[in-house]
Amino acid sequence: MIQRTSKLNRDTNETQISIEINIDGQGDSKIKTGNGMFDHLLSQISRHGLIDIHLSAKGDIEVGWHHLVEDVGILFGRALKDAVGEAKGITRTAHSYVPLDESLALSVVDFGGRGYSEIDAKLTDSDLGGLSGSLITHFLESISREGGFNLHVIIIS
Repeated sequence: MIQRTSKLNRDTNETQISIEINIDGQGDSKIKTGNGMFDHLLSQISRHGLIDIHLSAKGDIEVGWHHLVEDVGILFGRALKDAVGEAKGITRTAHSYVPLDESLALSVVDFGGRGYSEIDAKLTDSDLGGLSGSLITHFLESISREGGFNLHVIIIS
């Protein structure tokens, strides 16, 4: 069986990031971004998506989290696209309803080669470890655009 993996680096004036993923993994993760909430978000993508993710990211966080979070999204999207390759044998579209306490979310993906997203998450900044809700939305948009897939996320309640 062909391993669908990717290993990429991104070095800019603002960030230094390395990522290794295996989209046929077990959901194992080793993630270090410097932000516990962001690490948690990425580890949940790994765990529930059964994607092995090893990610290390450093950046100019003294000016805020925007550069680091955006660049992680860019590189993660590119790694997904690289690992999927020609997309032979994948299920192109899928959706999932995800309940979490008082919230219910719907996530829909179409891995058809066009990066586009609609995120209706209504995220507040209440307890996101220094990340704004709009930055998490921007992270999801960056993954979708760079990964070449449609992503629709709706927080239903």
